[in-house]
Amino acid sequence: MRGPDSIHRFASAAGLPRDADGPVFAEPWQAEAFALTIRLHEAGCFSWPEWADALATVLREVRERGEVDDGSRYYDHWLVALERLVTAKQVFSAADLDQRKEAWVEAYSSTPHGKPVVLSSASGTPRGG
Repeated sequence: MRGPDSIHRFASAAGLPRDADGPVFAEPWQAEAFALTIRLHEAGCFSWPEWADALATVLREVRERGEVDDGSRYYDHWLVALERLVTAKQVFSAADLDQRKEAWVEAYSSTPHGKPVVLSSASGTPRGG
């Protein structure tokens, strides 16, 4: 189950905002986080019920902390759930994730305004610019 049809099905099942073309995201990084989740699921890194449970756990924790949930931080919570799940399933280690985040911060900081931020897939170091 790959491609646009699977993305539309997952978006519908997740209750994500959508228009005639599919899911709607406020920022490009949200679409990337969504697509990454779909791809990791399709690659067999975790089941959809495992994903749903991970996200539900994070959203429950947010409510239990008394944070206002107006939906504006939904994808922040999505990323927390994804990071927890991939480390729990040993897809990536916490150290790997930290290293990748540091590489993104450096790439973002050194990329001229208006240019895409790009990382080398092999090393995690910025390329392009």
